[in-house]
Amino acid sequence: MPTNTQTRHPLRRRLAALTAALLLTAGGVLVASPASAHDELVSTDPAADATLDALPDQLTLTFSGELATDPGATELQVTDAAGANLADGDPLVEGTEVTQALAGAASGVVTVLWKVVSSDGHPISGEFAFSVPTAATPTPTATPTATASPSPSETPTVEPTPTPTADPVPADSGNAALPWIIGGLLLLALIGGAVVYLLTSRARRIRDEEALRASAAEAAAGGSAPRSEPPAER
Repeated sequence: MPTNTQTRHPLRRRLAALTAALLLTAGGVLVASPASAHDELVSTDPAADATLDALPDQLTLTFSGELATDPGATELQVTDAAGANLADGDPLVEGTEVTQALAGAASGVVTVLWKVVSSDGHPISGEFAFSVPTAATPTPTATPTATASPSPSETPTVEPTPTPTADPVPADSGNAALPWIIGGLLLLALIGGAVVYLLTSRARRIRDEEALRASAAEAAAGGSAPRSEPPAER
């Protein structure tokens, strides 16, 4: 009997010690698990799957803990449905927030790929998307084809022959010619007077000569007839 009792006591002690060790180990795991959990994405602005009227100026990602600010630790890629890059510059990390400026003309679904380094030094990544209106594709306008216009036939232009016009006679031309007319008339009068005088003188001489001849003939016939003197010329 004493031998069996001594044998059971060490077995119970070993079982109790093993149970206590298992409980302590499980408790340590349960306590350590929350402490070693990684940071995670809490919210985004714009929200995931949101539909916007236009592309916002920036987007913001908020995490559960502060993020590492080492160069290259945070990366964001923002593209639209056509694959165009919409990120403007590098992302800005401040505490638990990451801000990324946007630029460009977005079209359709905008996809955001992100990668950050959490406060425990472990990198985490993910993605989300939101939508903007699809940009309308402009319809190409047909450019009118220039058609060559027919060259106008060259028609010779007949210039009218100017009609000679008589130079107007000055109003005072008659007055200017009047002295010449008067002078001409006077000259004609003088010439006419001279001709009349010469003809008259000649006729008178002829009469006187005839009268003289007649007197001479009478004197010769009568013998005693007085001798008349020839008339003196005037």
